[in-house]
Amino acid sequence: MKIKMTVSTIIILILIGLAAGILSGMVGVGGGIIMVPLFVVFLGLTQHNAQGMSLAVMLPPVTFFAVYNYHKAGAIDWRMALIVSAIFVIGGFIGSKFALKIDQVTLKKIFGVLMLIVALKMIFFSK
Repeated sequence: MKIKMTVSTIIILILIGLAAGILSGMVGVGGGIIMVPLFVVFLGLTQHNAQGMSLAVMLPPVTFFAVYNYHKAGAIDWRMALIVSAIFVIGGFIGSKFALKIDQVTLKKIFGVLMLIVALKMIFFSK
C-alpha cells in the first residue's frame, strides 16, 4: 500500500515519529503501542501495513541514543538484553508469518485486546 507523499502526510509522519521517539525514550514504548494505531487512524494504513511500517521504522538503530542514556545510568543488564534480543529476532520472524495469515479485522481485534489487557493490568494491578 503506497500513500501519496503530500505535505500533510509528511507532517503526520514527523509527528508520529516524534511521539513514538519521545515515548520510547521515556517509558520504553513506541512501535506497537504508539505507531501502529497512529498509522491506522491518521494515514488509513491497514493493520498489516501499520505493523510492517512499525517494524521497518525500528530496523535501523533508532534507539541508539536512548539506550546509551540508560546504559550510562547503569539501567541495562546487557546479558539479559542480548538473550532477549536474540530470541526477539526469531520471535519476530515467526510472529510476522502468523500475522500475515490472519485477516486484518481479526488482527486489529487481537491487537486491541492485547493493548486493553496491558492497560488494565498497569492501571489496576501495578504496585
